[in-house]
Amino acid sequence: MTASPPDNSAQMASPSYRLAVFDQDFLLSDSLRGVRFLLEFAKADLALKAWGVRSTVVVFGSARVRENGDPDHARWYAAAREFAALASQRGGAFLEGGPVRDNVIATGGGPGIMEAANRGAADVGAPSVGFNITLPHEQEPNAYSTPELTFRFHYFAMRKMHLAMRANALVVFPGGFGTLDELFEILTLRQTSKSPEIPVVLFDEGYWRGIINFDEMARRGMIAQKDLDLFGFAETADGVWQELVRRGLKPHEDLESLTKSP
Repeated sequence: MTASPPDNSAQMASPSYRLAVFDQDFLLSDSLRGVRFLLEFAKADLALKAWGVRSTVVVFGSARVRENGDPDHARWYAAAREFAALASQRGGAFLEGGPVRDNVIATGGGPGIMEAANRGAADVGAPSVGFNITLPHEQEPNAYSTPELTFRFHYFAMRKMHLAMRANALVVFPGGFGTLDELFEILTLRQTSKSPEIPVVLFDEGYWRGIINFDEMARRGMIAQKDLDLFGFAETADGVWQELVRRGLKPHEDLESLTKSP
């Protein structure tokens, strides 16, 4: 009579026997943090390349703004929506027979000003990007970012990297701590020459000068006088676009001519 093979069920059930790619405990371990960083970079990068997104116009602003909120909130929401629509039309968000898209609207993917900007792009049939972040109170993506370009990150650092690395311009609407964090991240990169010289425009000069005394920072020597030239102001959607162009933003056709020039 043939003896039964030894029982190897314990080996088969052991976590160490799982394929690494299917072992969630392993993937979520402290030792794999660097790998998770890489995964968060690669997933979004591959999807953006598949859609031909070469460059973006990043729009920041408060998640607390509502379309039907107080008059200032309603004005900011409407302006963000209008700006995103015209930037998508003028900037090169549509492929138009070419392989790449330029100046595609990109936001943090949530509600408020982010929703307004994604919505403006959707109004004209253009794609837009939503870089969401996992928060303790579960942020959900707004309904207007392109589904295939709606991402979720665990790491703020990787989300910031994706927001910054393709940005041709930054437009900042009124906001709170998160908006200030993103604004000063980009201004610091500009100030230290760690990023290209992208134009930065703040919407509603009265709001920004009311919460930050930029001139006093320069007067007290905390920043150089020339650092005040790193950003400008605008009061209308079209004014934002004109200020971006004045400060060097190039629409799609100009970028194409630069790419093809000898």
